[in-house]
Amino acid sequence: MASRPSSRRRALAVPAGLALTASLALLPGTGTALAQEADLPAAASAATDGEKLSYVVNTSSTAPGTVKRVQKEIARAGGTVVVTHQRIGVIVAHSSDPSFAERMRRVRGVESAGATRTAPLKSAGTTEVGAPEYVTEKARVSATTAAAEGEPLEADLWGLRAIRADEAAKVNPGSEKVTVAVIDTGVDDTHPDIAPNFSASQSANRAGGVADTSEGAWRPYTEDDYHGTHVAGTIAAARNGIGVAGVAPGVKVSSINVTERDSGLFYAEAVVCAFVFAADKGVEITNNSYYVDPYMYNCEDDADQGAILEAVRRAARYAEKKGTLHLASAGNSNHDLASDAIVDDSSPNDTTPVERTIDPSECLDLPTQLPGVVTVTATGVQNVKSYYSSYGYKVADIAAPGGDRYQIPDTPAKNGRILSTMPNGSYAYLQGTSMASPHASGVAALLKSRHPWASPAMLQLMMKGQADNPGCPEFYDPDGNGVEDSTCEGGKNVNGFYGHGIVDALDAVK
Repeated sequence: MASRPSSRRRALAVPAGLALTASLALLPGTGTALAQEADLPAAASAATDGEKLSYVVNTSSTAPGTVKRVQKEIARAGGTVVVTHQRIGVIVAHSSDPSFAERMRRVRGVESAGATRTAPLKSAGTTEVGAPEYVTEKARVSATTAAAEGEPLEADLWGLRAIRADEAAKVNPGSEKVTVAVIDTGVDDTHPDIAPNFSASQSANRAGGVADTSEGAWRPYTEDDYHGTHVAGTIAAARNGIGVAGVAPGVKVSSINVTERDSGLFYAEAVVCAFVFAADKGVEITNNSYYVDPYMYNCEDDADQGAILEAVRRAARYAEKKGTLHLASAGNSNHDLASDAIVDDSSPNDTTPVERTIDPSECLDLPTQLPGVVTVTATGVQNVKSYYSSYGYKVADIAAPGGDRYQIPDTPAKNGRILSTMPNGSYAYLQGTSMASPHASGVAALLKSRHPWASPAMLQLMMKGQADNPGCPEFYDPDGNGVEDSTCEGGKNVNGFYGHGIVDALDAVK
């Protein structure tokens, strides 16, 4: 994948040399990224006078009087209010003054304030991270054939079979009254496998924290922004005799595009806006296969990062209270999120990263480590943790298929990655915890379909209770070099690699 930074998403793009030269003539008219102080400079200090940054200002109260007073103080400090989320007390503002955040922190009624980025607004970044592996197999069959033999490419969907989603679809494919919002790079709703289940009324573009619900605003900006479309297909691709099938082919899927057009990054103001929008639109489940840029981990004791953490936490909690369950990928750095120290050499990823060692109990990967968010690790076809997947005892909640090039399935393509939809009616393989989270989100949607009265907390308990835990491996050596790559802590019921276990779609619908 080209022209986008590599660190913001939870997918691992395959090396460019492995990409197939496909004509993409799959249908009529057709032809990852890694997911993540101790002395980082304050974000605002990275910008010189005159460079405009975006800020979150978190008020100490949601009372109208407090919020209005803070808005006036923002203007007095030379800032511009972009959007105000009064119900959670979060204001997004722009300013060219490097001291803006510090000034706002001294304002009565402000709990925290900080820059959400270290690069000026509209800054672009380019990093070549490889390409997806496209398929050229026949992608359309008759409805009769599909009913008897499955979707055209279903033989290569080992992930569905691993969690018994193919069997679950025969019992209950999910309810159209349940929607999973893909908070990501946009979804191509014109794809024939996605169009039947797409909910435009619950879709929008929230880049910059500003709502755009105009027709198609939720779509990817370019073909390179394929990530969200791939995720959406895994969740809810229709069983229609075309291409692939999703874990919950009867539910609705929506798109909330939160990436900036130039940089492709997922900034806090967009994620905050996305959670609020999803909740207000009645979305039952959100899938979050990314981390909030520009920091892989946000540390509470850093003024800017602490403000980011608080703003996102408020938005996620607001949505949860309105009935929305959040699922998020654990990350692709093979980090032990339950350890005492992690070396992060990728933050901030929008300017110049500075190596730092953080305590993951105090510096959180957002949104996956927030309370109430379901943290999903990745597995391969052998039901073993994927070599790249981050993990952590009592941090990981559940596991799901995300793909692993070392674990080769007995399928026609012999490809251990995850096959799903791509823009312009095509299909390709990707691997990453980005692919695990949508498998789990599909199961959550099936549970919500079966138990429409269930709250987010109850759904999470059901997912954990119905998961199947393989237990810790005796020796974890995914690449076979004789060296143990990660240590799994815990027992058969709960452990660091799989949390409570690998999700089970068939149990979800029974």
